[in-house]
Amino acid sequence: MLDRLRRLMPSHESVANNRWLKWLGPSVLHPRLFHLSRRGVATGAAIGVFFAFITPIAQIPLSAAACVVLRANVPVSIVATLVNTPPTFGPVYYAAWKVGAWVLAEPVDAAHAPEVLARAAAQPASAPVVPVATAAPQTLQAGGDADEAASWWQRTVQAVQGIGKPLLVGTLIFSFGFSALAWVLCNSVWHWRVRRKRRRRLVAAEATRS
Repeated sequence: MLDRLRRLMPSHESVANNRWLKWLGPSVLHPRLFHLSRRGVATGAAIGVFFAFITPIAQIPLSAAACVVLRANVPVSIVATLVNTPPTFGPVYYAAWKVGAWVLAEPVDAAHAPEVLARAAAQPASAPVVPVATAAPQTLQAGGDADEAASWWQRTVQAVQGIGKPLLVGTLIFSFGFSALAWVLCNSVWHWRVRRKRRRRLVAAEATRS
């Protein structure tokens, strides 16, 4: 399992050369952030899934930064962000709006759809739905000046205000819910793998004695 996981994960070199992660400096390249431990893998997967649903932009830089703070596995986190990609943004955020509206007991007819979903309905089927500002946050990541940062922040705040409370609530539910599920699943698989290896060793030891 670990060998398959290693093949899926980006290498140390690819992370070091990623232009979106250079702003994190050498901290993102610490060996402990690439070590395959139960806690690191489970936490990294949970972080990646969280940012995959909470925002459709800057998922990888945000998840990598969180991994640095929480000492989680960076490559696993990067791979986990792929659970929600541009082709799935539309269905995922539409479902999040439905869930949020149900939780808040608000109507979910087309007349009450947030502006971003209404715009998405008018876009071609191949166009991704982007519920928050897609104006590049790269200016922040690349060290843009204060004016650029303020402009990006204003656009982000305006976009968040435009998505509507049900969509925001539903997105938070998806982010926390699926990240918790990823954490539990990784821990369960890891414990199952350890128990299986122990059983195999016991069977081998009994066979040797007999």
